[in-house]
Amino acid sequence: MPKINGNEIRPGYTIEHDGGLWLAVKVEHVKPGKGGAYAQVELKNLINGTKLNERFRSAESVERVRLEQRDYQYLYENGDALVFMDESTYEQIEISKEFVGERAAFLQEGMKVVVESYEEKPLGITIPAQVTLEITETEPSIKGQTATSSYKPAILSNGVRVMVPPFVGVGERIVVDTTEVTYLRRAD
Repeated sequence: MPKINGNEIRPGYTIEHDGGLWLAVKVEHVKPGKGGAYAQVELKNLINGTKLNERFRSAESVERVRLEQRDYQYLYENGDALVFMDESTYEQIEISKEFVGERAAFLQEGMKVVVESYEEKPLGITIPAQVTLEITETEPSIKGQTATSSYKPAILSNGVRVMVPPFVGVGERIVVDTTEVTYLRRAD
């Protein structure tokens, strides 16, 4: 693993620190009037999710970890586990629903995802930024209501609730942002 100086840490880097794997969430470079410059880094543990604020001086070195990224295809749900297939070897792996979190609701059969792993242990999963879903429940639109800022709640086919413009109705397909869980536009 390559060693980098403390001032070279950037958001998104994975480093090995105090015997654990940490993701740099925020990095602020500080140059105090007295003393040497340092990087104030907010770290998140990739194994248990704990957070830590740490100072790294430019003279300190840390090991940057490269996570292996592989393309998988989502197959189906198996109890509390989600089953994915490696697209190159056709091997299947199971990842707990809890590990994927609330984004698991956006998984659709056949969807391509990227699984990040370190020493064959999955550490993160990236799902597409946008998915197309059908509205199953929403209030009817009221004539004369403008589309300025009057959004109404809607329940999607996966059970997730989003706010949609008044002109969108039941049965319509919409594109949803999976990170912000917000309406983007009508599907084509």
